[in-house]
Amino acid sequence: MSTEIREAIKLKGKEIGFDVVRLTKPIDKVADLKEWLANGYHGEMDWLAKNPEVRGNAQNMWKEVETVISVGYNYGPGINPLENLKNTKNGNIACYAWHNDYHDIIKKKLKEFGNWIARTYGCELKVFVDTAPVMERPLAQAAGMGWQGKHTCLVSREFGSWLFLGAIYITKEIEPDTPEVDHCGKCSRCVDACPTDAFVKPYVMDARKCISYLTIEHKEAIPDHFKEKMGNRIYGCDDCLAVCPWNKFAQKTEEIGFWMRDNAINLSLSEYAKLDDASFREMFRKSPIKRIGIDRFLRNVLIAMGNSNDINFLEDIKPHLCSDNPIVQDSALWAYERLQMTEANKSIVACQAKYRCCSHKITADNSDSR
Repeated sequence: MSTEIREAIKLKGKEIGFDVVRLTKPIDKVADLKEWLANGYHGEMDWLAKNPEVRGNAQNMWKEVETVISVGYNYGPGINPLENLKNTKNGNIACYAWHNDYHDIIKKKLKEFGNWIARTYGCELKVFVDTAPVMERPLAQAAGMGWQGKHTCLVSREFGSWLFLGAIYITKEIEPDTPEVDHCGKCSRCVDACPTDAFVKPYVMDARKCISYLTIEHKEAIPDHFKEKMGNRIYGCDDCLAVCPWNKFAQKTEEIGFWMRDNAINLSLSEYAKLDDASFREMFRKSPIKRIGIDRFLRNVLIAMGNSNDINFLEDIKPHLCSDNPIVQDSALWAYERLQMTEANKSIVACQAKYRCCSHKITADNSDSR
């Protein structure tokens, strides 16, 4: 009977719109989490360090929980997001933020799913999508949805690295699914692809070095030794996810709400640099990008300008050189000086080319005279 209930729940979840639904018993990851926190790898994300016993074990948060329903929602971009890195005049935004905030879409479906479960099976439940201390990835692996790859994110044999995760805790005991095993093998593409060498070793990331962390969670000026490595990434980073070989099985999401917002994503850096607080809020009204605020966003945009080698951005940078916000001013000064050096180097190269041309002409003329 328990197995029949499990399959009925999975079927209903897919009817509601989730791409993957799996069930597991609560798991204990407290020791692993504490070790990671002890090394300081969480950086400024203090919320991760609060109550690790609760975050690492579902039953420490809610002792009545008997089963965890893990759900996955495909957000596959349908294209290789690394292609956007080639156009250094545009800002590159991680593909999970190309659209409306996924929390809003998934939470609505989770509540619908949870209401059906409560009515059908008469149990209590709690739903989560980044709204409480829940370790969605280990739970998803325990439920058989995929496995945590060497890039620390979930990998699915069906959807690659492109799954949003959510969870429902219920007080009813149900037969769990079989956990997924690791299929990374000897592959290390994700670790090798990281621009900032953020992986301490496979499966362990120092978030303080991650471009996603630096552009989103880090509230201060970006350390100089990371600025050049950021390239034109102004919000998040897809590199380690995008290179995963399992993405060959991925497919573009069918959720319209996850399709790219053409009027806001991967636009010209010049256009982004002209935003003020009001226009920033309007452009990213329903986007997760709005969370970082205009100052952090401009900080990232200005660094991308400094990495562009395009001296035409100097005029866009000038208004920010005297910014009242120190993190904006820091990035503006760095970018302006960097592009000035680019301009000076181009002048030197041009002079050298002209000198070589003149030398060649003099030599040729002397040769003719003989």
